[in-house]
Amino acid sequence: MESSSLVAPIVVVAVVAVILVLFFTFVPVGLWISSLAAGVKVKIFSLVGMRLRRVVPSRIVLPLVKATKAGLSLSVNQLEAHYLAGGNVDGVVDALIASARAGIDLTFEKAAAIDLAGRNVLEAVKMSVNPKVIETPNISAVAKDGIELLVKARVTVRTNLERLVGGAGESTIIARIGEGIVTTVGSAGSHKSVLENPDDISKLILAKGLDAGTAFEILSIDIADIDIGRNIGAQLQSLQAEADKNIAQAKAEERRAMAVAKEQEMRAYVVEAEAEVPKALAYALREGKMGIMDYYDLQNVKADTRMRENIAGTETNAKSILEGDSSEQ
Repeated sequence: MESSSLVAPIVVVAVVAVILVLFFTFVPVGLWISSLAAGVKVKIFSLVGMRLRRVVPSRIVLPLVKATKAGLSLSVNQLEAHYLAGGNVDGVVDALIASARAGIDLTFEKAAAIDLAGRNVLEAVKMSVNPKVIETPNISAVAKDGIELLVKARVTVRTNLERLVGGAGESTIIARIGEGIVTTVGSAGSHKSVLENPDDISKLILAKGLDAGTAFEILSIDIADIDIGRNIGAQLQSLQAEADKNIAQAKAEERRAMAVAKEQEMRAYVVEAEAEVPKALAYALREGKMGIMDYYDLQNVKADTRMRENIAGTETNAKSILEGDSSEQ
C-alpha cells in the first residue's frame, strides 16, 4: 500500500514535467520575455502562431527588437510576410537602419522588393553611401588615321535605389562605356589628339547619359591608361594590295589562257589549210592546170627546203655544243 501511494505522485510529477518541457519547447517563452524587456510588444499567442506556420520566431522577433531600438516602426506582420515570401528579414532591417542613419529615404516595401528581386539590399545601401569604382578591361578602338588604341577606364558609380528593381547591372555599364570609348576614339581624326586630351573621352561619354535604365548613377569616368596598339590602317592597306595582286594575277592568267586558246585555234586553221593542199594539187593535175613536170619541180623545191633546214639545225646544234665546251673550260 505504501509503495503504491508513492508511485502515483511520481507519475504525476513526471507527466507534469513532460508537459512543461513540451510547452517550453513549443512556446518560446524566453524569446517572449526578451521582447518584453526590450520594449517590443509581441503576444505569446503570436509566437505560437509562428510555430504553427513553420516560421522561426527568432527570425522575426530579434530583427524587430533591433528595428525598434533603432527607432524604426515595423510590425510583426510585415516581417513575417516577408519571411514567408522567402526574403532575408535580418538583411532588410539592417538596410533600413543603415539608410535611416545615412539620411536615405528607403521604405520597408521598397527594401523588401529589392531583397525579393535577388539583390543585396544592404550592399545597395552601402554603395549608395560609399560609391564603387568599376574598372573596365582594355577596350580596343581605332582612330581615323588607322592607329589602334587600348583604353582602360575607371567608372565611379553609386546605387540608384529607385531603379534598383528592374535596372541593369554592372555588365551593362561596362558595355556602354566600351561603346562610348569606341565611338569617341573612332570619331577622332588622329590618335595623337586622343593621347593629348584623354579627358575628352570622359566628357563625351558622360554627356550621353549611359546610366539610363541601369541600377547605378555614374558619378565620374576617369581614363586610367591608354596604350598604342596595331596600325590597323596599314594592315588593311596591305590586305587590299594582296587582294588586288591576286585579282591582277587571275586576270593575267585568264588573258594567257585566251591567248593559248587563240594560238591553238590558229594552228588548227593552218593544219586545215595544209590538208587542202594535196586536194588542190590533185584537182590541178586532173583538170590539166598543172603538168607532171611542175609537180616534180615542186617536190624538188620541198626537198631542197628540208635539206637546208636540216643543215641549219645541225650547225645550230654544233655551235651550242662548242659554246658549252668553252664555258666549261
